[in-house]
Amino acid sequence: MAAASGEQTVELTVQEMARRSGFSEATLRYYEKIGLLGAVGRDESSGHRRYGAATVARVEALSCLRSAGMTVSGMRRYLDLLAQGDSAAAEQRELFASQAEKLAADIEQLQLRLTYLRRKADLWDARVRGDAAAENRAVEEITRVVDRFTH
Repeated sequence: MAAASGEQTVELTVQEMARRSGFSEATLRYYEKIGLLGAVGRDESSGHRRYGAATVARVEALSCLRSAGMTVSGMRRYLDLLAQGDSAAAEQRELFASQAEKLAADIEQLQLRLTYLRRKADLWDARVRGDAAAENRAVEEITRVVDRFTH
């Protein structure tokens, strides 16, 4: 469908929007239902959802936020603050700083889990090779990692 200016108007189906955003179709419908997407247009003949350019941009922004671990309530807060414009800049900064701190903590925990798995692989590799000294070192390292899990 061409716009009056001759530019292509973006109108994606729910399937296309799901592929583009990484959200499932059910998630897109849920986000629409709870008001995160605003009004989603419908095809006049079929009644199927058609995501226009503004909604596509909003879904893509939400997809980035979700992939960074933001909750639905955090995404809702972001949209509410966005609607307030520059007057909510400090609150937006706090929202993103807080989410960044949470993500950093999550990454630290994932790094710890990765270290644990690698040390366990080292342990079993040493056992396969019959290298008792390497096995003992791996056990010591695993113990240190496990201690970090609990502290």
